[in-house]
Amino acid sequence: MYKIAVFVSGKGSNLRAILTSFPPGNELVEVGAIISNRTDCPAIELAAEYNIPCYFVTGGSKAGYITHPELAAELNKLQTSLVVLAGYLKKIPEDFIDLFQGKIINIHPALLPSFGGKGMYGMNVHKAVFEKSCMVSGPTIHFVDKVYDNGKIIAQRTVDISRVNTPDEIASLVLKIEHELLPHVVGKFAENKIEIKNTRVYITD
Repeated sequence: MYKIAVFVSGKGSNLRAILTSFPPGNELVEVGAIISNRTDCPAIELAAEYNIPCYFVTGGSKAGYITHPELAAELNKLQTSLVVLAGYLKKIPEDFIDLFQGKIINIHPALLPSFGGKGMYGMNVHKAVFEKSCMVSGPTIHFVDKVYDNGKIIAQRTVDISRVNTPDEIASLVLKIEHELLPHVVGKFAENKIEIKNTRVYITD
């Protein structure tokens, strides 16, 4: 069984997409832990619904929270193979990235390397795409390194936004594709069908 940990900060629609694609009893992927920086995160309800361990993480000492080193130890105990950032709005500490080098991925709601970097998340991204009058957008899944939205791109999928009238319309179109692409990529990791050759990432059938 391929075990993953999912980091969330909001509603958790991408987390739900993963759990729906790999329901309890499947033989490929198990969500072994759900992590958030917020105790009031709506996505945490899914932890109770699916009986998944939940952790709240912070850089300092705070009641009910653990530190990133403590979290790393817990994830290792759970034999976590992949960390998935699914709408997580905090920068991952460099020490944590070192411990899970090449094992952390993120989904970004635009076609990187455009519209990435600090402050470019959620509706901020879709507003920027709209204001540039882009004709296409779409999600990017990439490895996480120590620079915002900088890691190697694993997968992208485009969506036609030439007829949209608002950033909200872009957000809705892109989110629908996110819900398809993220479980697909997680499944490919579980099947050991993602390979890095030279400077590129390849997904095999």
